[in-house]
Amino acid sequence: MTGWPRGRWKWVAGAGTAALLVLTAMDLGQHYRLPLGAALALGAARALTLALAWLQPQSTAGPTGGPGWHRGAVSVPASLLVSALTAAVATPVTADEPWPWPVTSVFGHSIVLAVVAARGAPRKVAAGWWIATQLLGVAGMLLAPERGSWVGLLTMAVLSLVAVVIGDLLWSRAEARQQLVEQEELTEAERAERALWQERARIARELHDVVAHHLSVVVVRADSAPHRLQQLPEEVRTEFAGIAEEARSSLTEMRRVLRLLRAESGELEPQPGLEDLEGLVERARQAGASIELRLTAVSVDAAVGLTAYRVVQEAISNAVRHAPGAAITVLVRENQGELQVTVSNAAGSKAVSSGAGHGLLGMRERVSLVDGTVRAEGTPDGGFVVEAAMPL
Repeated sequence: MTGWPRGRWKWVAGAGTAALLVLTAMDLGQHYRLPLGAALALGAARALTLALAWLQPQSTAGPTGGPGWHRGAVSVPASLLVSALTAAVATPVTADEPWPWPVTSVFGHSIVLAVVAARGAPRKVAAGWWIATQLLGVAGMLLAPERGSWVGLLTMAVLSLVAVVIGDLLWSRAEARQQLVEQEELTEAERAERALWQERARIARELHDVVAHHLSVVVVRADSAPHRLQQLPEEVRTEFAGIAEEARSSLTEMRRVLRLLRAESGELEPQPGLEDLEGLVERARQAGASIELRLTAVSVDAAVGLTAYRVVQEAISNAVRHAPGAAITVLVRENQGELQVTVSNAAGSKAVSSGAGHGLLGMRERVSLVDGTVRAEGTPDGGFVVEAAMPL
């Protein structure tokens, strides 16, 4: 976070900075031999160092340190420079006046240290600034011992140390609050994820209890029909065997979906792609559909290949269901950096679907996930065509 404090603290920071300017000028003008203009200039400089402490970037590091803080650490050396300049030009009116640390220098510099520490200064850096402050006072006494007393250095040493400790505690408190907020957000995300897994498990149970059960009944009835019904023609027995096989394939697909819904490890099973289209078409032919497949070898992403497979699967299913007996043509090819899938059928013995069913809706949703487009509409000869285009 950077910049001046927000909310009510911006008024506190502004009032404190202005008050520091006025009090410094008054203190230096009344208790030290210093022209009024110089006192005002030093007061403005003292207030500027506090403003810099507020304006400098707040660290993203913890109390133990971090390189990001150093980009804005200009207020403390600036405050030390102003303190040194003040000590150099200000001569106490009486021996009772503190020197080399006037009262406003003590409080002004201590506030700067507190603000810098509260905004994320590493502890080692803050300790270094505190030591530099004490060394500056010692240097002043060594250069002009007649102006002040060594005992006077204790006031700055104690107040500046308290300021650094308070600032560090405030930063630690703010960091703890931030960690608590992050932990709460993480916990909320975990709750949402757990709710998602529970919902997926519920859907899996519903699919298993309803769809998988009925498919199992279809398999049993189709397998047992030749034994229950005597004197069935051979073609009927073959038809029942095909129905049982298709139902088993559907059960296999259903179980794969159920495993994906329940899986939490992220280890997904291989999904069908373009290489499986011939098997899909062959199974549809065995069920009596008349299908011509024109497949051009194309290298595509696994997600695109799965989407193309599902588009062809759904389009063939719709054609067989809504236009039985109609010839179906499946064309899969690459065109200008896209995979184009076209499934068309001539007019059948029933009316062609309007395209408002859930199958086409799911198809459009699948294709949109890979940034593709779908067009499904009737043809002038009474047939139907589905065209999907997806980036490779």
